[in-house]
Amino acid sequence: MKGLLKANFSIRRNFHSYNGGKVKYVPFFFVFFLEIERISYMKNYKKESDFQRDLKDEIEELFPGSLVLKNDPGFIQGIPDLTVLYGNQWAILECKKSGKEPYRPNQERYLERTNDMSFSRTIYPENKEAVLNELQEAFRVGREARLPRSK
Repeated sequence: MKGLLKANFSIRRNFHSYNGGKVKYVPFFFVFFLEIERISYMKNYKKESDFQRDLKDEIEELFPGSLVLKNDPGFIQGIPDLTVLYGNQWAILECKKSGKEPYRPNQERYLERTNDMSFSRTIYPENKEAVLNELQEAFRVGREARLPRSK
């Protein structure tokens, strides 16, 4: 119930600012349906692997022909969870079941290294849309993959 009241307040505040300070009536059923949609959209994951599975499916739908690979943390400690291959471009994603989850040893180091080469981010349900938007921008047509230069 607390969430419904919070949504009701935020909608009225937004209506207030968008309508030149005039407060408008917002039907309760509209607030209720908006809150239900937000709850279903913001899925809580008990396991990181469940989030990874849903994310993999969403990436493959967003980038037709892409290949999403699960990396083996036993092979290289701290390597991020997913590698996304799309055309001649690639990205690395470290998945967390929530934004509050801590990094394991070496994870931040590998995220920095791979971001210098291409695109890497930590992704969790709360920032998923923003990261996928950044990934779309990084994979836009005509962008060349950033490859390390040989010495």
